[in-house]
Order: sequence, then C-alpha cells, then structure tokens
Amino acid sequence: MKKTFDVSDKLFELYHRIHRLVNESMTEEGVSLARSKFLFFLSKLGPCRSTDIACALNFAPRTVTEAIDGLERDRLVMRKPDPEDRRAKIVSITDTGRAVLEAAEHPRKQLLEEIFSALDDDQLDQLFEIVSKLVVKTDEIRKRKEAAEEQEIAAAP
Repeated sequence: MKKTFDVSDKLFELYHRIHRLVNESMTEEGVSLARSKFLFFLSKLGPCRSTDIACALNFAPRTVTEAIDGLERDRLVMRKPDPEDRRAKIVSITDTGRAVLEAAEHPRKQLLEEIFSALDDDQLDQLFEIVSKLVVKTDEIRKRKEAAEEQEIAAAP
C-alpha cells in the first residue's frame, strides 16, 4: 500500500509542478492557464451560453460569470443577446482573444516538449498507456459514486 501512496504523491507533485510552469509561461504571453481554458473552449465550439461553458468545464455558474466578466473587460470575449432567449447572453471569443490564445499556446507546447524529452518514445508510450488506464479507472469510480447518489435520492421520501 505504501508504494501506491508514494506513486500517487509523485503524480500529484508532477501535476502541480507542470501546472505551475505552464501557467507561468502562458501568463507571460498574456493569458493564464485558467483563462485559456475558457478561450480554448470558445474557439473550438464557437459561441455559446455561459451555462454551457459551466457545464462543459464543470465549473460553478458564478465562477464562469466572473471569468467571462474579466475576459470581456480585457476584450478577449464578447457577449451578445441570445436571439432565442432574451434573458440569456451568447459568449464568443474575439479576434484579440484568438491572438492571445495562439501566442500562449506556443510556449506551453514548447515547455511540455522539454519536460517530456526526459523520456524516450517507448517510455512515452508506456506512460500514455498507464495514465490512460488510470483515467478509465477514475471514470468507473465516479460513475459508481454517481449511481449510488442517484439511488439514495430515489430512495429518499
């Protein structure tokens, strides 16, 4: 059991170190890693409601609203009225937002290439396989927990 915790601790340590380095390199180019997630989502899927963003990124609606406020203030996104629901707004990435996102992607990719250059191709393939198995397992556990919660709700009076 000790080995499991040692490995998980190292994975968390690696994640946090990579996250910090990537965030720093992207911020130097004008957009943090957190803000780039919103911009990337909007650039791939196109204009959508903030509720769609919150659902897709698994963020609280208030968090998304605050992030969009900041992105809009910096002219990286814009809001327009939703033609189908006058109470809602459609959020889309601006040309400035696309340019900032593109500028930040280059150092992120370069940094990740440098980090993973510590592994040869076979090791990268093995790591990919191992991490993929862990992703599948975590998804199985999450689904099991969600099913159990749904059963509890259904059984409640």
